[in-house]
Parts: sequence; structure tokens; C-alpha cells
Amino acid sequence: MTKLIDMHCDTITGLYDHRVKDGSTDTLRSNSMHIDLEKLRKGNYMLQNFAIFQSLKKHENMFEDSIKYIDYFYQEMEANKDYIGVVRTYEDILKNEREGKISALLTLEEGAEAEGKLEFLRTFYRLGVRMITLTWNYENGIGYPNFHYEEGKSSDMKSRNTVEGLTEFGISFVEEMERLGIIIDVSHLSDAGFYDVLRYIKKPFVASHSNALHCCNHCRNLTDDMIRRLSERGGVTGINFYPYFLDEVLSTEVRKPYASIEKMVEHIKHIKNIGGIQCIGLGTDFDGIEGDLEIKDASYMQMLVDGLEKAGFTSTEIEAICYKNVLRVYKEILR
Repeated sequence: MTKLIDMHCDTITGLYDHRVKDGSTDTLRSNSMHIDLEKLRKGNYMLQNFAIFQSLKKHENMFEDSIKYIDYFYQEMEANKDYIGVVRTYEDILKNEREGKISALLTLEEGAEAEGKLEFLRTFYRLGVRMITLTWNYENGIGYPNFHYEEGKSSDMKSRNTVEGLTEFGISFVEEMERLGIIIDVSHLSDAGFYDVLRYIKKPFVASHSNALHCCNHCRNLTDDMIRRLSERGGVTGINFYPYFLDEVLSTEVRKPYASIEKMVEHIKHIKNIGGIQCIGLGTDFDGIEGDLEIKDASYMQMLVDGLEKAGFTSTEIEAICYKNVLRVYKEILR
């Protein structure tokens, strides 16, 4: 079986929220969500990124609440240390591999969790955070989201935010991330913000869970030029399994979007044609997405490998997509 690295899931956030709000006894070892340790083992995962996500509209004390989620993450890591190990450096990944353990990399999905303070960013680094998605769906003092959001109004997911980029603080934020060795994640970030990241940092960055705009016209997906520029910088985009980012359906009354392997392969082929095989990875968004998924959870991930083989991808290309491209970026940045 082919090894796998997944750059984005919301499992830890979901488990913590269910425990606090609903009294759930689910754990990372076993649950009914997309990801647990048994599913990761069946899927042959080498490494899973675990995101801490908070909405600006629901959390008043972003930094303080983040600490609670991070504490829960470490509780789960300690309880399951026979199966999984936290990684902060590239060498940690290799060590876990030698010991037969899955690696867990801690990430944040909302830059506002640092509350506009570089000292909080540095504290997150000391706590093991090694990737940060700069924005989610709201302006946050660092930058602006992919689309123009107005409170109380539905947003047009085809209308891209091409004007509002990184703020002055946002520029200092990404520069400090690069200095520390935290991977910059531009999924959810505006087009102008993407190009600002290109302008102000020198190392590779990622779009941890974003697809190709050419294949599905949604503002969360990358334009061809963005794919090309990301690849030229040595970065990677992670194929997102959310049906609405994969499958553009004009009339939901006729057919709902379906996260099919065929559609995933279509996006992968297009990204390969534009940026080359070296810029493609996986970013499932498991436990942060809903809908009709052909790959129902992490235990079914080798189905994607089978689909890529049937589509004519070589074993070298499949390994690059499934783990080697992301591993290359981690080797360069993590320290």
C-alpha cells in the first residue's frame, strides 16, 4: 500500500467540541468520524495534520480557547503514544516511521487565534504548531478571505476577492512564520493575499486543502496562475474532498455534488498539466466537511491510489501525490 500524508483535517477540533458540548466519549483511538487511529492505520497513513479551528464569530478569547484545544490534542497524543507521535521537525517524522508510528502535526486553521500578537505566534510555535492557515472566512487583521463576506447576506462563491491582500501586520506575521519555521497555508486566503505571500516570503508555502478553479468554479479553488506560481515556489496544494469544491453543479435540484474519485483525478490531472506533478498533495478536510463522499473515511484512502493507477499515473507520480511532495516541503521548512 502507498503511504499517505494528509495536510488538513478537523478531527481534534470536532472531538473536543463534541466532548464539551454533547458529553461525547469518542476519542481519537475510536470514533464514528472520518478519522480515528484504526482508520488511519487501515489507510496506511504516514502523517496526519490536525487542525485547531475556531470561528471569529463564535470565540471571543481566541488565544485562550486555542490553548484548551491544544491541551486536548496532547492528551490524545499521550493516551495513544503507542500508535502515534507528535512531530515538530522532519527528523521526528523519520523517527516515528522507524518506530512504526503515525506522525501527527499540529496546525491552526485561523490566524486570528494569535490575536494580532507576534508573541502569541511564537508561543504557538513553542507549543508545537507547525502550520497556520492565515485566514478562514472572515477578515482577521492578517488578511482577507477568498470571497467578500457581508454579515446576514449569502455570499457568491464564484465572486473572488482579488483586491484585499495582507495587512501591514499580516506581512510581519508571515515573515515571522517563515523565520520560525511554521508553514504558511494560503487556503481560504484572498487572491491578493496569495500574491502578497509570494512577494514577502522566499520559501515554499502550501494551500493545504484547495482544488483547481478550472475544474470547479468556486472561490476556494486556485486559479491556473496561482497553481503555476505555487509550484514555481516549491509549494503544494492538497486535494480537498468537499463535494462543492470538486463538482460544480448548476442545479442542486437535479443532482447534488458528489465527491467522486473520478472528480478528484480530474482536478489532479489539471493541476499536473499546469504546475507539474510536484505541486500536488492531499488535504482531505475530513471531519470538516459533509456530503456524499465516495471515499467515506480515512480507511478507504487506498481507493484513490487505485483510481490514480487506473487513470494512468505511474507509481512514482502516485507516491509524489500521496506523500513525497508534502514531505519535501516539510523537510525544507520544519525545524
